[in-house]
Amino acid sequence: MTSTASADVRPDPPHSPDDRSLTAFGYRQELHRSLGRYASFAAGFSFISVLTTVFQFFAFGYAFGGPVFFWTWPAVLLGQLAVAACFAELAARYPLSGAIYQWSSRLSNLTFGWFAGSIMVIGQIVVVAAAALALQMVMPAIWSGFQLVGGDPAPTSATGAANAAVLGVILLVLTTVVNVLDNRVLSMVNRVGVTAEIIGAVLIIVLLLTHAERSPGITFHTAEGSTGLLGALLVGSFMAAYVMIGFDSAGEMSEETRHPRRTAPRTILTALGAAGLLGGLLVLGGLLAAPSLTDGKLGVDGLSYVLTSSLGDGVGRFLLADVVVAITVATLAIQTSACRMLFSMARDGQLPFSKRLAKVSPRTGMPSACALVVGLLAAALLLLNFTSPDAFLAIGTTCIVMLYLAYAMVTGPLLIRRLKGTFTTDTTDETGKPLFSLGRWGIPINTLALIYGLFMTINLAWPRAEVYDPAGGHWWFQWFTVLFLGVTVGVGVGYRLKR
Repeated sequence: MTSTASADVRPDPPHSPDDRSLTAFGYRQELHRSLGRYASFAAGFSFISVLTTVFQFFAFGYAFGGPVFFWTWPAVLLGQLAVAACFAELAARYPLSGAIYQWSSRLSNLTFGWFAGSIMVIGQIVVVAAAALALQMVMPAIWSGFQLVGGDPAPTSATGAANAAVLGVILLVLTTVVNVLDNRVLSMVNRVGVTAEIIGAVLIIVLLLTHAERSPGITFHTAEGSTGLLGALLVGSFMAAYVMIGFDSAGEMSEETRHPRRTAPRTILTALGAAGLLGGLLVLGGLLAAPSLTDGKLGVDGLSYVLTSSLGDGVGRFLLADVVVAITVATLAIQTSACRMLFSMARDGQLPFSKRLAKVSPRTGMPSACALVVGLLAAALLLLNFTSPDAFLAIGTTCIVMLYLAYAMVTGPLLIRRLKGTFTTDTTDETGKPLFSLGRWGIPINTLALIYGLFMTINLAWPRAEVYDPAGGHWWFQWFTVLFLGVTVGVGVGYRLKR
């Protein structure tokens, strides 16, 4: 993870307690620095978006794990908090857009960082498309008129998958427009959306817990016909793994945040902590309030079924409308993070058409070309849903694997630097206070973060036929993640050699 090529090494800039610019890193301030603490928190929280991803993947987790899949939530949260703690240190030391790329390249070398950034941005673009697809889980449940294609709204049906793609493309058009308009508009939409999501999540949790049909002891039961407790937990952990990613977005927005060395570390941790608490209670409330655990509906329709059945159509649909807001803001936030990653890499001349991608509008402070590229690529991916929902599931899982791998490509070099004694945070932030630091807990927490990240990468990528090819006869679905990662790395190696 180190290099002897001087052109490939990125030395740390000299630190100054009152340095609030990018000059020390060799960059000009082009993005508009207008985000406060709550806007920074909103960037991380909206990427995670518990309402979006829990509603989207609750049925998947329950179908494979049964009620016991609830316990994968605190396990994944613990692992991700270790990762977030490491990222908080790095956000204080390197307050730069394109966080994963910048951190990895400065902890190791530019080539290694390029691979981390490329893997991350590909994963982010697919996550944008996956988030947009979540509308299908809630909008037809609110009103049947939102089923624009065919009559079966189930996401796994042909008409449901096609309708999901149509709704997703419409949403991507809206988020792309916002990502082109202005930094202040983006921040306002994010803040309002996150506030609505938090209020809605708390309200849903309270209503579900007050309509409980069973005790929390049900969470120790596995589903009928499951592959045993271990298998149920390993596959059931997919939902929690899908949800608790993107907290690094607060770091991605560092160049647009006021006092980023002090603000970003805290908002990274608070975004993940808040999402972890709300999401865990949401999963628990859904299991306790479901009218039935055995009629098969919970494993197909998930929390949408629980809300409309337990709380009544009126209240249920009103709360689902709040979920639509959450999905919209989540898609916007993920697209923004992908834009900042492309911008950061292009600014260093590390991508094709770098000069165009690195251009920032002086008026809006937005890298508009990056927003258009991400929106178009994500919309193109949605077209796959017209042909096969299983294909998109394979791609969607692959993108989560890529994000976990990119995280490990930061925590790995960071641990090496710690063990060598070359990583320090003995400087101050913009207010003159010490930077966020794990101190003597750095090595054990960093070790846990790396081991957890590698374990989840392998767990998610493992070619389980019952997950990736349930109908059988499509071996490439089963091995898609492994093949895609191999091809991605191969293409990347070829590109770097050509350069």
